[in-house]
Amino acid sequence: MDKVQKLASENGVMIFSKSTCCLCYAVSILFRELGVNPYVHELDHDSDGKEMDKALTKMGCNPSVPAVFIGGKLIGSTNEIMSLHLKGSLVQLLNPYMSV
Repeated sequence: MDKVQKLASENGVMIFSKSTCCLCYAVSILFRELGVNPYVHELDHDSDGKEMDKALTKMGCNPSVPAVFIGGKLIGSTNEIMSLHLKGSLVQLLNPYMSV
């Protein structure tokens, strides 16, 4: 869990992902279209990936990916991100991290 927290706190917009996850890809594309370049960490390319996956599940991510952190805070997975986007709230959260 320490590695998850460390990466999340070091990157404004962080997506924990797996290279085979189409929903992870969709969330990452959505953020890019909104003007944010998220840091995407592929768990299946990390030697600690299985432990990180378990840590994300313990933190409440079910499924564990995509797990989105904004400003070091766990926002959630695809359902939470899409819900925020449809309500118009996602842009407000991402605003400090949007590229000019």
